[in-house]
Amino acid sequence: MVVIFDELSDTLCKVADLSEFIRLAHPVSNYCSAAEDACITISGIVEKLNTHKKLFNALKSVVDNGDQFETSDVDKHVARLFLFDFEQSGIHLEEEARQRVVFLNDCILQLGQRFMAGAVHPRSISKNILPAAVLPFFASDGENILVSGLYADSANSVARESAYRLFLYPDEQQERLLTEMLKCRNELATVCGFPTYAHRALKASTVETPEMVDMFLDSLNEQLQPRAANDFAIMQKMKSLECGANVPLAAWDTPYFTSSLKRKHLQASASEFSPYFSLGACMEGLNLLMNSLFGISLRNTEMEPGESWFHDIYKLAVEHETEGLLGHIYCDFFERQGKPNQDCHFTIQGGKVMPDGSFQNPIVVVMLNLSQPRWSGPTLLTPSMVDNLFHEMGHAMHSMLARTEFQHVTGTRCSTDFAEVPSVLMEYFANDPRVLRSFAKHFQTQEPMPESMLERLCTSKHLFASSEMQLQVFYSALDQVYHGNHDMHAENTTQTLQRVQEKYYGLPYVENTAWQLRFSHLVGYGAKYYSYLISRAIASWIWQTYFERDPFSRTEGEKYRRGCLAYGGGIPSRLLVSNFLGREITPTNLTSSLISEIDTFNERLKHVDDYFR
Repeated sequence: MVVIFDELSDTLCKVADLSEFIRLAHPVSNYCSAAEDACITISGIVEKLNTHKKLFNALKSVVDNGDQFETSDVDKHVARLFLFDFEQSGIHLEEEARQRVVFLNDCILQLGQRFMAGAVHPRSISKNILPAAVLPFFASDGENILVSGLYADSANSVARESAYRLFLYPDEQQERLLTEMLKCRNELATVCGFPTYAHRALKASTVETPEMVDMFLDSLNEQLQPRAANDFAIMQKMKSLECGANVPLAAWDTPYFTSSLKRKHLQASASEFSPYFSLGACMEGLNLLMNSLFGISLRNTEMEPGESWFHDIYKLAVEHETEGLLGHIYCDFFERQGKPNQDCHFTIQGGKVMPDGSFQNPIVVVMLNLSQPRWSGPTLLTPSMVDNLFHEMGHAMHSMLARTEFQHVTGTRCSTDFAEVPSVLMEYFANDPRVLRSFAKHFQTQEPMPESMLERLCTSKHLFASSEMQLQVFYSALDQVYHGNHDMHAENTTQTLQRVQEKYYGLPYVENTAWQLRFSHLVGYGAKYYSYLISRAIASWIWQTYFERDPFSRTEGEKYRRGCLAYGGGIPSRLLVSNFLGREITPTNLTSSLISEIDTFNERLKHVDDYFR
């Protein structure tokens, strides 16, 4: 039965995933329109199948009573995942409750879209009610000024403070949308039999329960507090030098002083590193790394006429030294008009075992927004672009190396809090001097990056790591509280934020601000924002266990491939990670990998305080 459902899923996904990609990325509007029509049509078919009682009952019977054929643990796991997908639409409920689920899902979708639009909308304020000193910082619109962001990088402290207070001023409409969305999510969860929306969202995740997330966040928060306090003390010294001794550090200062210190530490701008990171050199570095770890080559391949959607796309064949072709990666790396301005990975076709025993190779697209090469030289990447390239290629290699029986659990089709582990792990390789040394060469002279530059670059990425991580803990905790058991009638979302900020963040709440009303991640990551921290903790743990000694080790690379990547989502991720690391996933173990990493680099960065002597 699970084979039949996976065949059905594969057939639908091959149309749905390709259509969704074309809708977002194709430069010709006719193609985008046709793809959108296909998306709508396929969504209608999926909706019919998701509410097909006979299909649901056939699958439920197999999950509850067993199949007529012998089934493996993977079969049973995937069957349960399919069953949960069905239950998301409330098919297992009485008709009245099922209709309520359909209604609530529609409300959540519409409220979320409106909230996201409001989250980025500029704030328009009458010039008459603002101090004259503030007006020059902002764009003018007749009698009003427009505040379109936080001015976090501005060297002017008044501009930073003004933008923060104005852009994040509470908005009744946004408050209503967020509150209504949270109420609908909570009701949806209870109608479907879950204590809270967080319990529903975390089913089949790596951590499995909101209680586990809370313990992890509390454990990490406790360890981070003194370390983040040290970061804030350094930032306070920096602010005192700029603004005078009596001006306290505030929330609008931290991004500015973090980037300011990183620039001082680098002793160069990001653009001075770029000549050592031509796109060709970076791709050669990735190829060398894949070859060393897995015996894989990334080979540029000719395309058939009409296969490409733009003239600057290229296609990589992923070839193993003994296993042959594993799949294809289409590289859509360059900016163009109308292209989504985000770096991402799209699955076009998932890998799976076919009925005849052969393997359906995966096809993915990696999308970046790099500048076009000029006649005067190749495309050059900043250090953060190199990180992004490695991150997205981490997703692509997860897709390539997951040789799963079923496409429903291939590669990145796994729990949200595990899907980012392979991509975050690739950032550890991109931040290691030994890996960078293998490809960071000047595009004109082929001279390697000087050792001092290389060391400064790698250590700069760890400046103020504690305070940056503490902010992520705060965001994650707030997301959990909003989607947990808290009483939405007792306090508004800003009062909740104040309460959570006191516990989880080292800087005080700023009166009459409501940054959660600009936090669009609450829509897409409802109750799952913690996933970044969990993925980072697991990736850090894998790095320290397997690759820190030698980032090119074929022995460790094979262990990682066979023991982790190969399974995709075919094994519950908690079990997969525990088996691979040989230790139970506990809040203490997850926390210790992150804290030991922070402490290791803090030892190397002790001289930072010298800037203020």
